[in-house]
Amino acid sequence: MAGKDTELIDVSSPENLINRELGMLEFQRRVLDEAKDTSNPLLERVRFLSILGSNLDEFFMVRVGGLFLQNMEGITTLSMDGLTPAEQLADIRQVANQLMAEGRQYFNEVLMPELENAGIHLLPYGSLSGKQQETLREYFREVVYPILTPLAFDPGHPFPHISNLSVNLAVLLRDEEGLQHFARVKVPDSLGHLVPLKRSSGSVKRDGTVPFHHYFVWLYDVILANLQDLFPGMEIVEAHPFHVVRNADFEIQQIESEDLMSAIEEEIRKRRFGPVVRLLVFESMPKDMLGILLENLRVDQRDVYRLKHEPLVLVSLAQIASIDRYDLHYPLYTPRIPRFLRVEGVSEEPVIFSAIRKGNFLLHHPYDSFTPTVEFLNTAARDPKVMAIKATLYRVGKNSPIVKALLEASRDYGKQVAVLVELKARFDEESNIEWARMLEQEGVHVTYGVMGLKTHSKMIMVVRNEGDAIRRYLHLGTGNYNHHTAQLYEDIGMFTCDDAIAEDATDLFNLLTGYSRKRDYKKLLVAPINLRSAIAAKILREIDHQSQGHKGYLIFKINALVDSGMIQLLYRASQAGVKIVLLIRGTSCLRPGIPGLSENIRVISILGRYLEHSRIYYFHNGGDEEIWMGSADLMQRNLDRRVETLFPLEDPEMVRYVRDQVLRVYLQDNTKARMMRPDGSYYRLKPVNGAAPFSIQRHFMYDRQVQEREAAEESSEGRN
Repeated sequence: MAGKDTELIDVSSPENLINRELGMLEFQRRVLDEAKDTSNPLLERVRFLSILGSNLDEFFMVRVGGLFLQNMEGITTLSMDGLTPAEQLADIRQVANQLMAEGRQYFNEVLMPELENAGIHLLPYGSLSGKQQETLREYFREVVYPILTPLAFDPGHPFPHISNLSVNLAVLLRDEEGLQHFARVKVPDSLGHLVPLKRSSGSVKRDGTVPFHHYFVWLYDVILANLQDLFPGMEIVEAHPFHVVRNADFEIQQIESEDLMSAIEEEIRKRRFGPVVRLLVFESMPKDMLGILLENLRVDQRDVYRLKHEPLVLVSLAQIASIDRYDLHYPLYTPRIPRFLRVEGVSEEPVIFSAIRKGNFLLHHPYDSFTPTVEFLNTAARDPKVMAIKATLYRVGKNSPIVKALLEASRDYGKQVAVLVELKARFDEESNIEWARMLEQEGVHVTYGVMGLKTHSKMIMVVRNEGDAIRRYLHLGTGNYNHHTAQLYEDIGMFTCDDAIAEDATDLFNLLTGYSRKRDYKKLLVAPINLRSAIAAKILREIDHQSQGHKGYLIFKINALVDSGMIQLLYRASQAGVKIVLLIRGTSCLRPGIPGLSENIRVISILGRYLEHSRIYYFHNGGDEEIWMGSADLMQRNLDRRVETLFPLEDPEMVRYVRDQVLRVYLQDNTKARMMRPDGSYYRLKPVNGAAPFSIQRHFMYDRQVQEREAAEESSEGRN
């Protein structure tokens, strides 16, 4: 706490905030750090590099794309840390270029030799044997050649459209008269970036196993080697690969929901023609050829990134990371199902409904299985007592068992099913449009939410006629109803049939599907209605407790802290002496550890096998502790421009469990945790004073306390 004679620093000063875009790039540096972490299996380190590439692609499409348009339109509005769009772009270019160069250098100098030693070979075309080249020649003729379409560029042929995220070849040709011509060949993305050659057996290892050797060649190298087939009678002077990223940042005008789907489809088409915000080429591309691309793609020289090393596209490494070599991946992990949810014998009453009636309970994914959530819907679909099902869907992925259960409930069992499908979930728009149409065709009532707002809340409600009463069963969560990411993302879901929460959920569904203007909720915090004001009031309450001599303490586990209003409140709390721990996986625009401003705040980021995704808000509240969970981060979009929910944990045992066995245990991580410095950089925590290494994710997967939790559940009253 600042001394009485210490002048408190202005909490609203721009110099006390970290630029959001640079904060996001700092997160990408931590992803790269995971690729360099030798405690991770080799192919998982390769996967982290591919994730870095995917994240940077999206960063350029969205964040850089938005700044790019602002700069083009002459907008000089300052970011909250006082930078113009042009100044932010200049800083981004420098940091992003360093990240891309460092990632590729590490792959070539460190990971490639390790892959070679492990029997995974990424071969230059020129190093192949005659037999291997002939094999690839045959593959080219039979598979690749029929797909390729060379496009000329001359007075009779306009410069071809270069699609977003595509890999292309720029080809310079000379005809019989000595005239030069330019052509473009798109590398088909349907075939994968790498062509696998036939595997071969290696030498016997000490454990008696015989590993396979895997061989790969870049697809664009195969095309380059056979390029003459596309241009008979022409001399190929030179050819070089390049990769384009276009702006994909757009806002959809809010119109009647019947037209919203068409509007989004039109905007998706426009996304393919957005201005180029990043051009990747190798240093070997000559200036003249690069000049052709710059002129016709209308790219600023500053947005060209000249690479020294392969791969051209980091995302392509996902193909290598997916090789079936169990010895080079994380050990298989089977999520647990709590004993009280395991089906034993025949029961007249569905197990899931019986369990929920006995009391609220949590599932912590991926350590707890996502299967009970799917079975909750499957059971509801087939149970003759269930009258209606309502759900919000944000990102559900492909072949979704959640959507299949909803379809089955409506189509096969005649349930009344109402679903909010968020069509504006970025980069999932096309998938969600397909799901929405399929659901509508099967009689499901589909809506697209409230005009002007995205619906990010995670809720499922099942309405059941139990004879003496109509009971509503709920699942409320921190993550998407996506069975695939539920195995990769850390999230928490709560099952309940609490009447007040059920009434709130009903009112919220009415808001989403109808014209409800309800402003008061009994238990749920709902954005943009009362969530911002409620969190602000709870932070101020913590300041009051501290001023009255009681311990003020906050722990927030979130994905991002960007909202300036919330940052200022947290600064004020720190200045008052409130101890604050912020577990923020991604971007924090708050500067911790500044005397007189934030010396009572710690910011910790944890990265590992699973993506930390749950949002948990802990308030000490003078000993009358509160914990809230849900879908909302502390960002302006979550607080003001989205429909979000936070739900309370009210069972004292559940509060103690999350406080002691989740949040406080996170603070013990000394292997995967990074502490944020006041300047926005991070340093990795390490065991000190003889402490044993501790990883929170390994703890949840394997340690004894998890086993003790299961034993406690098995012996607790009401679960037997």
